[in-house]
Amino acid sequence: MASAGHPPPAVVAPDGTVDWAGLSPGPPLGVGGWPFEATDLDLAPGSVLALYTDGLIERGDGDIDEGMRNLADRLMRAEVLERPLRHARHDIVADLPPGRLRDDVTLLLARTREVPADSTATWLLDADPVVVAGARHLVLEQLSRWDLDELGFTTELIASELVTNAIRYAGGPVRLRLIRTDTLTCEVCDPSNTQPRMRRARTSEEGGRGLYLVAQLSRRWGSRYTREGKTVWSEQLLPLGGPGR
Repeated sequence: MASAGHPPPAVVAPDGTVDWAGLSPGPPLGVGGWPFEATDLDLAPGSVLALYTDGLIERGDGDIDEGMRNLADRLMRAEVLERPLRHARHDIVADLPPGRLRDDVTLLLARTREVPADSTATWLLDADPVVVAGARHLVLEQLSRWDLDELGFTTELIASELVTNAIRYAGGPVRLRLIRTDTLTCEVCDPSNTQPRMRRARTSEEGGRGLYLVAQLSRRWGSRYTREGKTVWSEQLLPLGGPGR
């Protein structure tokens, strides 16, 4: 994580203690002149991460330290470890003034979960177009093991398009990963830091439809930077009555 001038996120550990992520805030976005310092933080499964804007803790005449202590108390009283976060968030901001605020207030809560080892499958592929057919076969085999054959056609197509794009535009090695939680996620990692762009291909063009197909077949999709390049991901809902549903 890195901060563009905002206070550090709060971390509620599984034992109920509240701490603050130790990171050095950088300048606000657009100011420039100074690099951002990145911080890695390992969180135990079941932890709750609270990210917020400074408007949440700079209310009234109190200082920031007092506001942070107040936020920690609110997180404890809201029982964020036991309750659904969509319910707890309302209690945390319940007494905000009903009128216009002095500053914007944004609160984002996230809970960490540990994915069982048998719910992930990862393959490292060479940057060679001939591996795409093999990747489709690997995907279908894995979905069959998870009793998710119903998603075979769409996932095979998604994986094929993402792996093909990675090999064509980024080189290798390419990592393909399937993650089964309450959704099915297909990830493809490559060494390039160039973000993919979706476009509508003309009727006379043979290519250019890959990401458009991925977007149409996915519940959500996107990309993120990594230390080694980028990851493009696609998320699908599991069939009703299937694993995790």
